[in-house]
Amino acid sequence: MSDAAPVTSAGRARLARVEQVMGMPVVIEVCDVDVDDSAVERVYRWLRYVDSTFSTYDESSEISRLNRGELDLSDASLAVRSVLERCASLRDWTAGFFDITASMPGGGVDPSGLVKGWSVAGGARLLKQAGARNFCIDAGGDIIVSGQAPQGGPWRIGVAHPLLRDAIACTVALSDAAIATSGTYERGAHIIDPRTGAAANGLLAVTVIGPDLPLADAFATAAFAMGRDAPDWCARQRGLEFMLVTDDEQMLTTAGFEHYRVREPVAARRKDSRTPAPSSATASLAGLPRRPARR
Repeated sequence: MSDAAPVTSAGRARLARVEQVMGMPVVIEVCDVDVDDSAVERVYRWLRYVDSTFSTYDESSEISRLNRGELDLSDASLAVRSVLERCASLRDWTAGFFDITASMPGGGVDPSGLVKGWSVAGGARLLKQAGARNFCIDAGGDIIVSGQAPQGGPWRIGVAHPLLRDAIACTVALSDAAIATSGTYERGAHIIDPRTGAAANGLLAVTVIGPDLPLADAFATAAFAMGRDAPDWCARQRGLEFMLVTDDEQMLTTAGFEHYRVREPVAARRKDSRTPAPSSATASLAGLPRRPARR
C-alpha cells in the first residue's frame, strides 16, 4: 500500500510518498510543482526491479542464481555485471574491507552493501530526468537530497542514534549531497570483518557524507568492518566526511563533517527528551549521549 498526494508547505506544492521496497520503507519527497506522481512511480518501479534482481532472499533473483551456479556471470544482466565490477574495484580501494563474499561463508556474493545506495542514485537520476530539482529519497538511511527542502533551505536529516530507538545522534543540513549510515540498528551484527570472518566490532555506527551515494554506502560498510582501525583510514579519504560512533559511545568526526552539523536545542532535536544532546565537538572527538539510567 502506498500513498501520494500534493501537500502545501511554505507556499510550495510537493509530492510525498512511502512504499515498502527491499524490506524497508522508502520515502520520496518532491517539492517541484511541475513534477507529477508518474515520475515518483517510475522510481519505485526501478527500485522493485533492483530488489527482484539483487535480493539474496529471492531464490529467483539473478544474484541467487549466480550464487547457486545456475547463471554464468557472462549471461547476467548489464546491471548485475556493472555492480559486481564496481564491488571488485571498491574491494581494492578499501584494502579488502568492502568484501561482498565475507558474509557468504558457503561461497557466493552479497552486493547489498553497494546496491541500496546504487539503486537510490538511479532513482535520483530518474527524478532529475523528469524535471525534479528539489527532492529527497530516503531508503532506510541511505539518502540523496537535491536542492531545497519544502520549507526552503537545506534538508535537515537526523542521524539515528545507534542505541536509543526514536532518538538521533546528530542532525545535519545538506543540499545536493548524499548520506549513508552503517551499523547494527535493526539488522543486528550483520557486517563481517573479513580478517576474522566474524561480526565486526569496535564501532556502533558509521555515517558518511559525500556527493556519490553508492560510494558513501560502500565506505560506511568498509569503515564499520575495520572497527577500531577505521578512524585513521577515514581521515585519509578525500571528498567524503565521516562520523564514527565507537563501542564505548564516543563520537569521532572528520573536520568537514562538523561543517554540516546543526546545533539545536535538545527539545527541537529529540523525540526522547530523557536523552541529552551530544556535547560540542572538541577537535575530532565528542561524547555521544549516554543511555538513560534504568529506574
